[in-house]
Amino acid sequence: MLIKILEEKLMELIQIVGVIFALFALSRVVLQLKRRSISFNEGLFWIFVWGFVVIFLVFPEFFGYVAEVLGVGRGVDALIYISIVVLFYLIYRLYAKINNLERQITHIVREIAIRDRYEPKKRD
Repeated sequence: MLIKILEEKLMELIQIVGVIFALFALSRVVLQLKRRSISFNEGLFWIFVWGFVVIFLVFPEFFGYVAEVLGVGRGVDALIYISIVVLFYLIYRLYAKINNLERQITHIVREIAIRDRYEPKKRD
C-alpha cells in the first residue's frame, strides 16, 4: 500500500528517505512501548509526532491547508511555527524533569548524609 502511494505521488528522494526514517522511528516507539521503556502517554505523543511527519511527507499540500487556516502565508511557514511551539514544549518538559531529578538527588544525598552521621562507620 505504501509503495502504491509513493508511486502515485511520484515522491522525490528526500520524501522517500524521510518516510523510511519516520517509519523506522515509529517502529522504535512501538518497540519501546512493548518493552515498557516509555509510558503509554509518551508513546502516544511520539506516535502522533512521527505519524504527523509521515502525513507531511506523503501529502505536503496538507500544510497549505493548515497555513490557510492559521492565516500564514505558506505551508512551510506553518510547519516551522508549529515545530517551534512543539520544541518549546519539549524544552519545558525536559526542564521540569531535570528539576525534579535534582530535587530527588538532593533528598537522597541528605538522607545518606544524615544516616552516615549517626551510624558508626564500619572499618574493614
